[in-house]
Amino acid sequence: MSSTRVALVSGASRGLGAVIARRLAASGWTVAVNYRSGAEHAARVVDDIRRAGGAATAYAADVTDEAAVAALAGRVGAELGPVLAVVANATGPQPVVGLEELTWQNYLDQFRFFVKSPTLLTQAALPAMKEHRFGRVILIGSDMVDRAKPGWSAYAAAKAAEAELVKIWARELGPHGITVNLVAPGWIPVERHAGADTSAYRAEVPIGRMGTPDDIAGLVGYLASDAAGFVTAQRISVNGGHTIA
Repeated sequence: MSSTRVALVSGASRGLGAVIARRLAASGWTVAVNYRSGAEHAARVVDDIRRAGGAATAYAADVTDEAAVAALAGRVGAELGPVLAVVANATGPQPVVGLEELTWQNYLDQFRFFVKSPTLLTQAALPAMKEHRFGRVILIGSDMVDRAKPGWSAYAAAKAAEAELVKIWARELGPHGITVNLVAPGWIPVERHAGADTSAYRAEVPIGRMGTPDDIAGLVGYLASDAAGFVTAQRISVNGGHTIA
């Protein structure tokens, strides 16, 4: 894969995004490591990639803001090259709110990250993708859509909407050589879950273990590759079989 292909990974300073960024760089992508806060963490991801022989640069931007995304796309394009892969991974707080306390703002807060941000990022990358007749749009969803957990109405609604966008965008963009897919992780412990008791959840997973960020990054790496050129409009769960119907 040519190093002129650039992947923009949102929310890539820590957690799943950081591991995804490293995996894409190891596969030959030049990676734009996006973050909103935590510049030191983003710099560490970039340093890791460069020490391993890859290419990456960190970019601060709020990917839920129209002007910020436009500016981000302009900077990345000018400094690294055309963005031909978008991995929409950025997320925000996910409060558990029961129906009686639920507000419209609770919904909007989740839709801002999981509908608005992927839309803005994909729109910003489309001109380059269409010009090169190649593109990879990968949204990071959640298997919470399948679990019907009380208190998760707003989050699940936004994640379900995100999965429907994938189908529509795949039809719209397929003729331009652009694939659109969604990776739906189960509970993948990352830094913010330090100290959490995973035993009850793990007992429900047929594979018998918790997932790791590498499990997610591996699938993202495949979907971004040339080998996945005939895979589109898919929502793929990576949860060890936790939500077998």
